Amino acid sequence: MKAEIGIIGGSGLYSMPGFEAQEELNITTPFGSPSDNYVLGTLAGRNVAFLARHGRGHRLSPSEINFRANIYGMKSLGVERIISLSAVGSLQQQHHPQDFVLPDQFFDRTRGRVSTFFGEGLVAHISFADPICPEMSGTLDAACRASGVNVHRGGTYLCMEGPAFSTKAESNVYRAWGMDVIGMTNLQEAKLAREAEICYVTVAMVTDYDCWHPEHDAVTVKDIIANLVKNAENACRVVAEAVAEMPIARGCKCGSALAHAILTDRDTVPAATKQKLGILIEKYFV
Repeated sequence: MKAEIGIIGGSGLYSMPGFEAQEELNITTPFGSPSDNYVLGTLAGRNVAFLARHGRGHRLSPSEINFRANIYGMKSLGVERIISLSAVGSLQQQHHPQDFVLPDQFFDRTRGRVSTFFGEGLVAHISFADPICPEMSGTLDAACRASGVNVHRGGTYLCMEGPAFSTKAESNVYRAWGMDVIGMTNLQEAKLAREAEICYVTVAMVTDYDCWHPEHDAVTVKDIIANLVKNAENACRVVAEAVAEMPIARGCKCGSALAHAILTDRDTVPAATKQKLGILIEKYFV
């Protein structure tokens, strides 16, 4: 079974209303193993693939996630669009807990994570000025509004290394820089999805204010868990609405991101590299 839309997020989405799971696939990629099995099924009449980013049971730290395998696995299933759900902290007063933010920019504060498929004799430089698919962002914005979820379209997702959260000094610097939300995972996904010519959108679900907030210390674990549960419920409705309304044909430029990105002379690329990157580059090597 192939899939056209990929969902990356937590295991709570597997039981989402309307999702009819048909099979699980254990995929091995040239970049190693993804975070978990892909769960394939139908939602709103569309073929979708779900992947638990941290593995079911939340086994993987953000720094341990094999982002390349996760995105390559989606590509091998035929996925053309990815909706990525991510719990985040808010860096701005107007982004309240249980709000959803659809960022259109990223800022990288990770260290040493691999975020490209290329190398080993093949050089490519994708355009990443606008890292989010505008078509998908519009669809998700409308889906949030139709689902009664308070949504903010636009803004910057600061991706930190973790696994520890920020110091107050760091949090206040990020606020001064104008960052909107903070998380630990989505930048690498966005870069790799662009290299794979897959449309990508982040749905950043606010669980709490980051430690800059004067009331941060009064927030209990119980409060955060309650927000996580509510966000998961809202995410189920938003994803179902978005999948139902997603255009069949892509009207964006994501599907040709590599058209002018590959710099290496085609005749000099090692055969092993061409084989490894086959499904990503094959249309440019015919």
